[in-house]
Amino acid sequence: MGKICGFTGYRPEKLPYGSNERHPDCLRLKEELLRQAVRAAKDGMTHFICGGALGADTYAAEAVLILQKECPGLILEIAVPFIGQERKWRREDQVRYHAILDSAQRITYLSDSPTIENFYKRNRYIVDRASRLVAVFDGKRGGTMQTVRYAQKCGREIVRISPDGILL
Repeated sequence: MGKICGFTGYRPEKLPYGSNERHPDCLRLKEELLRQAVRAAKDGMTHFICGGALGADTYAAEAVLILQKECPGLILEIAVPFIGQERKWRREDQVRYHAILDSAQRITYLSDSPTIENFYKRNRYIVDRASRLVAVFDGKRGGTMQTVRYAQKCGREIVRISPDGILL
């Protein structure tokens, strides 16, 4: 564990605006994720791990890619729960996902089998490596809640952002 910042958060179905990325709250969330990536880089973090899912993971990865234009030495790692996780996604989401993978410096595939357990394995992988976890989380039950609880148990620094982009 070193100077690594991990990201976790909700998929579109748990975000109040769904997949509407033009919604003011989604735009504010994306701005805050970029602010947190900048803050992490200023704090000496050079490695960022995102989970590769739709929603908050995608927005966080894209924020790191924006930051890399100013700080090219940063590493973006995508932790993928299993090979082919995107197979059932809409075509445009698959294209966006592959663009992120193509831009990442590291891709870590945690399994080749599509099981629920591999999503949890991916989340633990992120927390186990990160010293700071940025979580798009306002208390809803699910994988993000379990990830935040695991990070608390592990003593990680946690930065919480609500789905509307407000720092909690």
